[in-house]
Amino acid sequence: MYHKHKIVVVLPAYNAERTLEQTYREIPRDIVDDVILVDDYSSDHTAELAQRLGVAHVIRHDKNKGYGGNQKSCYNAALKLHADIVIMLHPDYQYTPKLITAMASVIADGVYPVVIGSRILGGGALRGGMPLYKYYSNRLLTLFQNFLMGQKLSEYHTGFRAYHSRVLKAIDYNGNSDDFIFDNEVIAQIFHHRFEIAEITCPTKYFKEASSINFRRSVKYGLGVMMVSVKYFLHHKGIMKWGRLKK
Repeated sequence: MYHKHKIVVVLPAYNAERTLEQTYREIPRDIVDDVILVDDYSSDHTAELAQRLGVAHVIRHDKNKGYGGNQKSCYNAALKLHADIVIMLHPDYQYTPKLITAMASVIADGVYPVVIGSRILGGGALRGGMPLYKYYSNRLLTLFQNFLMGQKLSEYHTGFRAYHSRVLKAIDYNGNSDDFIFDNEVIAQIFHHRFEIAEITCPTKYFKEASSINFRRSVKYGLGVMMVSVKYFLHHKGIMKWGRLKK
């Protein structure tokens, strides 16, 4: 609990057995009320480890639903627990849980309703081992997205995000893609509903055990991200209607 706000951390997990414990043990339990882990039909022992670690709520999918499908289960479960602030953290230890308190305080103190942990602010991405092709792809996609969506984010592709519950209740995230572009559709919906997003500098770590998508999936993701931005632009110019953006 932070300033009378119930804080729930959600961990969308897939084959995270090797990094889960380190991630979980750094979650600041002095302010976090509940932790939810959704195991997206992993082939390792992610769910069993989560239970041994004492994760309060472990949900196992009976089939792989994809990254977006995993997050839908996370947010639905968090809202059922009456969370005021929901913080999504990848359990691959690429992002430090030690920033949870700072992110929660921005929302609980009424400064911004959404906070994302940016790997690009402060230049920590390359120092943390982000491959050059990913770094420059990130920068180019972000430039493209900012231009079409009229924003100035440093990146759209982080796996560390915090939301006030009223934001999640306002957008139709359950209607979004089950794939990786889910995150970008959520950002488009957030801006469409005129919520503002704060960014906080987040160090990152790239190592063998950290989750990553291969080059082919990266290309597919990049094309999908561009399409989301184009649809957002056309919708707001009145040229076409995009069903993801509902009032």
